Amino acid sequence: MRCYFLILTVAAFFSDAMTAVAQSYDYQNTRLKDDRRVELFLKHLTLDEKISWLSTRMSTPRLGMPALSCYEGLHGLALGGPGRNNGMKTVDGREVPNDLPTTIFPQSYGMGCTWDCEALRRMGDIEAEEVRWYVQRPEARRKGLVVYAPNADLARDPRWGRTEESFGEDPCLTAQLSVALVRGLQGDHPRYWKTAALMKHFLANSNEDGRDSTSSNFDERLFREYYSYPFYKGITEGGSRAFMASYNAWNGTPMCIHPCLPEIARGEWGNNGIICTDGSALTLLINAHKAFPTRAEGVAAIVKNTVGQILDRSADEAREALQRGLITEADIDRAIRGNIYVALRLGMLDDPEQTQNPYAAIGKDTTQLPPFEREEVKQFVREVTAKSIVLLKNEAQTLPVNPQKVKRIAVTGPYADKIIYDWYSGTPPYEVTILQALREAGRQYGVEILYAPDNQMGRAEDIARKADMVLVCTGNHPYGTKPDWKFCPVPSDGREANDRHSLLLPDEDEVRRLQAINPNTVLVLISSFPYAINWSQEHLPAILHVTHCSQEQGHGVADVLFGRMNPAGRTTQTWVRDILDLPHIMDYDIRHGRTYMYFHGQPLYPFGYGLSYTRFEYGQARVVRQNQQQVVVSVPVTNVGGCDGDEVVQLYASYPGSPVEHPCRQLRAFERVTIPRGEAREVILTIDRQDLSHWDAALHRFVPETGPVRLEIGASSVDIRTVVDL
Repeated sequence: MRCYFLILTVAAFFSDAMTAVAQSYDYQNTRLKDDRRVELFLKHLTLDEKISWLSTRMSTPRLGMPALSCYEGLHGLALGGPGRNNGMKTVDGREVPNDLPTTIFPQSYGMGCTWDCEALRRMGDIEAEEVRWYVQRPEARRKGLVVYAPNADLARDPRWGRTEESFGEDPCLTAQLSVALVRGLQGDHPRYWKTAALMKHFLANSNEDGRDSTSSNFDERLFREYYSYPFYKGITEGGSRAFMASYNAWNGTPMCIHPCLPEIARGEWGNNGIICTDGSALTLLINAHKAFPTRAEGVAAIVKNTVGQILDRSADEAREALQRGLITEADIDRAIRGNIYVALRLGMLDDPEQTQNPYAAIGKDTTQLPPFEREEVKQFVREVTAKSIVLLKNEAQTLPVNPQKVKRIAVTGPYADKIIYDWYSGTPPYEVTILQALREAGRQYGVEILYAPDNQMGRAEDIARKADMVLVCTGNHPYGTKPDWKFCPVPSDGREANDRHSLLLPDEDEVRRLQAINPNTVLVLISSFPYAINWSQEHLPAILHVTHCSQEQGHGVADVLFGRMNPAGRTTQTWVRDILDLPHIMDYDIRHGRTYMYFHGQPLYPFGYGLSYTRFEYGQARVVRQNQQQVVVSVPVTNVGGCDGDEVVQLYASYPGSPVEHPCRQLRAFERVTIPRGEAREVILTIDRQDLSHWDAALHRFVPETGPVRLEIGASSVDIRTVVDL
């Protein structure tokens, strides 16, 4: 969706404050139950004010409630960026989007590759701190406390243009990372939220071409077990009380008017907060889906479906719908009640002079450094960037770089000295490119760094001949080289509104030329999604994958290349060898050969795969506790290699002999654990019993397995080291 957020001027802010009557209101009584406070606030609103709440501008100055709006926040707070088109400024000598700085992390796809829930939680906490810091400064112009994150959609197909926004193809991994990010964004206070995490896009939104009118078709079992699972966990485990309905339809019914929103998301899961449309979804409901002849009828259907925020013009249409009897004031009350509840949890319905909200003081101490300038934040971004890197190949211990053997490194490629920020990035306070970090490391280790931005006139080939190692830094462009909404000039590029039409790496021919000159050529693939890099996998000695956007991209890559950090990132999608391995992009039934759970071919890189500079051995797994709620498994893992490192221990379930069709293997638990060399750790993995059941459409509930369940523990979806049967 396009970003819809409100930027209030200082003058407007003080005007609102002057308008507000300096008095206390009954809904400000924090001793009352939340539902009662929401009802009291609702009673104070006029009809026009209620209609104004059917938007992202949740504000009632007359009652002393300040403006409350929203921001994008997939991998850092986005107060500006390529999608905003608001001019440019210079950061460290480079042109970047002109806006206020915020900490920028690797893309969601890269954060997924960490398989590290604590890292996601901390990222969310840092982001929420910056939101409050900007909103509550004395000179604050911005009032957003609702953050559009995480993206809980599943990347079932690598051609999906928004793969960069997702944590991957697996519902268990995506759910747990989403839960962690929600918890980080909202905080752990029992009454107040630091920010409100609004998940997107519900549901099954993984094609961009035609997304405004297409239908994602699949049965109720896939709805429960696959597509909705991360949203379900984000609400019931993470505590999110907000999500965005997607543009597409499910089985023919557009999501913003689909009955599953009130019946399941609200009725079963307990989302008593915000449900909003995507940007311009009302217009598309009429013009693209052809669901209604008039906008007033569209608004009426959306409001009756308890969707309380409409992200395009709708106030006049809502009044028309009321006049025509298509909706009632009570319908609007039901729709916006969730918006008010979110405002309450953010502390906006408290008396500002008496609030107990611990987050209300952030940013008011002008002597404190802003979060994005704090050294511990910068170091965390550097660390998590290195954690996100996946070592795809490392033949003959090419990496880490050995300064005794490698005295000169040739660096080339379009992203060697450039960090590209995607459509929903903010502006970083600084950035460190790969070239900058390599030069820094080169001075430390006594390695000379040669650089050519490209191979025009053979200049990359020239430095390749002089070097002991060549690093080629290439991949996709996150928004197609220029911010045209419907245009990606390279078929293998993709982003919002544009699916990919190739999996081939455009620069692989250049890589081939350099490898022919210098066999010690390493590919640093900087991309938002997988590529079918078959030639590179066969011929290059080493390959790294890292995503775009991190302000510490250079340090993260250099730390891995020189061995300061031992890579332990893992793939979050099945990397196929050929685009012909993929079903039709509009086939949403994943049982037709999609994802690692149903793919029967030979992948280039399987789900959960990633190499290390050390080796780990697994002992025999055992069940240490099981009851009606949980199964707890323990497995000893020993670092038998030559350096400290992280291992991502993965537990999969299979169901041999079951009369019910199941995936060949399903991720059910995982843990990223640090193990010093020569030491062992007892890794504990906990599985929710419901995750060892299946949805029975006839009974309309989850049914436990009656046959044997096999728990398979290993280093990837195809590298199983130990098995235990229940």
